[in-house]
Amino acid sequence: MRTTILSIILLGIFQQVAAITLHVGIGQPYPTIAHAAPDADPGDTLLVHAGDYQGGLFVADLQGTSSAPIYILTAPGELVIYSGGSNAWQFTDAAYLHIAGFIFQGQTGNGVNFDDGGSYETPAHHITFEDCTFRNINATGNNDLLKMSGIDQFEIRNCVFMNGSPGGSGIDMVGCHDGLITQCHFENQGSNSVQAKGGTSNIRIERNFFKNGGSRALNLGGSTGLQFFRPLDAPYEAAELKVYSNVFIGSDAPIAFVGSINCEVINNTIYLPTKWVLRILQETVDPERFPPCGYNTFRNNIIYIDNLVSVECNIGPNTAPETFTFSNNFWYHSEDSNWPGPDLPVEDTDNIVGEDPQFVDAGAEDFSLMQGSAAVGVGYEVVDPADDYTGESFLNPRSVGAFEGGVTTAIHFPIETTVPKTKIWPNPTNTKINIDVSTQLDGLSISLISLTGVEVFKQDNVKWSDKNRFTISPDKTIQGLYVLRISGAEFHESHLVYISD
Repeated sequence: MRTTILSIILLGIFQQVAAITLHVGIGQPYPTIAHAAPDADPGDTLLVHAGDYQGGLFVADLQGTSSAPIYILTAPGELVIYSGGSNAWQFTDAAYLHIAGFIFQGQTGNGVNFDDGGSYETPAHHITFEDCTFRNINATGNNDLLKMSGIDQFEIRNCVFMNGSPGGSGIDMVGCHDGLITQCHFENQGSNSVQAKGGTSNIRIERNFFKNGGSRALNLGGSTGLQFFRPLDAPYEAAELKVYSNVFIGSDAPIAFVGSINCEVINNTIYLPTKWVLRILQETVDPERFPPCGYNTFRNNIIYIDNLVSVECNIGPNTAPETFTFSNNFWYHSEDSNWPGPDLPVEDTDNIVGEDPQFVDAGAEDFSLMQGSAAVGVGYEVVDPADDYTGESFLNPRSVGAFEGGVTTAIHFPIETTVPKTKIWPNPTNTKINIDVSTQLDGLSISLISLTGVEVFKQDNVKWSDKNRFTISPDKTIQGLYVLRISGAEFHESHLVYISD
C-alpha cells in the first residue's frame, strides 16, 4: 500500500498544534474506529495501524467542523485492509471527515456505506475519500463498492474501484449534491462505474479512467423509489452533472442520460464501446412531476468505434432527444472507411467524421494526440473543463477529446475566453430573476422554457444596464422547473431555474 503524502503532512501539522492522535488497531489503545470515534473531537486524527480487519464497522454522528475536520488515516507506510462483512464501514450523519489510505474488499452487501440517517433536511456533508481502494466485492446483486445516500459537499480523489458486483455500481449516489469525483480508476464494473440518481445534482466527474466500466459506465440518472429522493420533491433523477476530461475504454454504453436534465459531457475520449456510444432513457415516468430526459449536452468528445457498435445513440420512450445539444464531436470508425457518421437525434454541428484521431498508443492506453492530429484545435470554446485528463490547461482554441494536443505548459492558469459566465439569482425565486454577465452584451435573446419544451417567456434584443444586469419577472402562476436560455451570435448558455409559489 502506498504511503499517502497527505497523511505525513497532516500528521506533522497535528503535532505542531497539539491536536490529539487516537491510535487504532492491533495492540493500540483503541481496537477499532468505532471504539475511538466517541473520544474524537474536531481536529483529531484516528490513525489506523497495519492489519487486515473484519468489516462490519458502524459509526454514527462523527462530525468535525469546517475549520477542524476529523481525519481517519492509515499510519504512514502501513497496509490497512478491511475485509468481509456486509459493509466494511457504515457511517451515518457524518460531517467534515477526511479518509485516506484504506483498502476495502470482499463485502457481501455494499463495500462502504455513508448516509444521512434518513434525515433529508440534515444531510451528511463534507466527506473526502482519498487514495482508497474499493475492490473484489463478494456479491452479485445490486451491491455497490461505495454507496452514498444524502451526502453533500463531498470529494472522491485518486481512488481505485475494481471488480464490482455484476448488478451494482462502483459509486452509487442517491440524492447527493455538490460533489467532485476526480482522478479515480474504475475497472471491471457491473451495471455502472458511477450512478447518480434520486435527485442528485451538481456533481463533477472529471479526469477519471474507466475501463470495462459496466453496462452503463456513467448512469447519469436512473430509477429511484419516490421515498428515497433527496429532496423528496426533486423533479428529476439527476441534474447539472458535469462529465469532463475522462477516458472510457469499452462498456456497453459509456454514457447514459436517464431522466437527467441540463447535464454536460464535454472533452472526453471514448474508445471502442461494445454496443452504443450513448443512451437517452427515461425510467421514472410521471409527466406531472418528472419531465422527459432532455436539455443535455454532448460536445468536444472523441469517439472511436468499430463494428461492435451498430447504433451510436439509443433512444428510449418518454424522452426529449430533440432538446439535446451535440457539437464539435470527432467520430472515427476503425473498420469502415465509408462510414457516413453517427445517427443522432439532432445535428452534431461542426463535427468531424472519418479522420483518425491519431492516438499516441491506444494499445498501451495512451490516448494523447500525436502531433498533427486533426483533433487538435477544433473544439467548441467552453469555460469548463479548464484542464485536460493530465491536468494540463486546454488552449484556445482547444482540442477535442480528453487530451490537449497543442503545446501546453506545466503552469496552469485559467484559460482566456471571450465567453462571459452568467450569474442567475435568486434561484429558486418567486418574484424576479436577475441575470448578470461579466461583459456587457447587446442583442441577446432570453427565453424561459418548460421541461416539456413550452416557451413561456421570450425577449429579443436585450439591452443590459450599466451594471451588466438584466431582470425578468416571470408570471407567478408558472411554478416549477424551467430552462433559462441566453443566446446570441457567439454566445449560448442555459441554466435551470426553479419558480416557487
